[in-house]
Amino acid sequence: MSGRMTWRGFIFPVLLILLWEISARLSHMQSDILAKPSEILPAAIAAFADGTVFQATLETLTMASVGLAIGCVIGLTFGVLLGLFRPFNRLMEFSVESLRPIPSIALLPIWMLIYGLGYRMEIAIVAWATTWPFLILTRAAVAGVHPRMIEVSRAMGFNLFQRAYKIVLPAALPRIFVALRLAVGITLIVAVTMEITANPYGLGYAIMTAEMSLHPATMFALIFWVGIIGWAISFVLLVLQRRLFAYASHLAEIKDAR
Repeated sequence: MSGRMTWRGFIFPVLLILLWEISARLSHMQSDILAKPSEILPAAIAAFADGTVFQATLETLTMASVGLAIGCVIGLTFGVLLGLFRPFNRLMEFSVESLRPIPSIALLPIWMLIYGLGYRMEIAIVAWATTWPFLILTRAAVAGVHPRMIEVSRAMGFNLFQRAYKIVLPAALPRIFVALRLAVGITLIVAVTMEITANPYGLGYAIMTAEMSLHPATMFALIFWVGIIGWAISFVLLVLQRRLFAYASHLAEIKDAR
């Protein structure tokens, strides 16, 4: 059943592509900014043939991964501290809730002044954007850990690091993994956006170059490629989540049934 449901998800986008092709042919579309789906596939093959797309993909994924790792470390660290210590959480509540809504793109001038154009600027902006999902969901997950588990860790003489590593994080891991899935999606969006607007590297810059060169078929091919990458990463993470936390999900279903 799950396999059939997975393939059914392709029906809607395939129908959209068919309607796009039919409407373009009926209207005899000739445009420098739009392309028929039948023109996009040859453009994609040509773009992949010279290897530039793979190089751009590697650049985007490298910068996105580094930024995600930094955001993960910062978000997890502060999320655990805020979840464990309520006075610290109350002290930082205004700062977190006022800084979190600031769009990453709004900080672009600041990061450009600090780092200039290039890899470091994009990594910094991705790290900023991905810190908040980890921080918010980790804080909620840690605060939701049963108090008796904290009491047991104290009775066993665990210090703060041992308490977080051996008790809190394993109990909160399913929800932290949800934060990872959310952050990965944000990472790809922010990375490509930065490459379009300010960083002359990666897939975003390749998309902008194709648009400025009046190659709409190549532009759409690259946009679809970004979507495929995002779908593939999300699919892998979803499979990992189901396998790693199947037992926890089963217990939750039993608890809900009761």
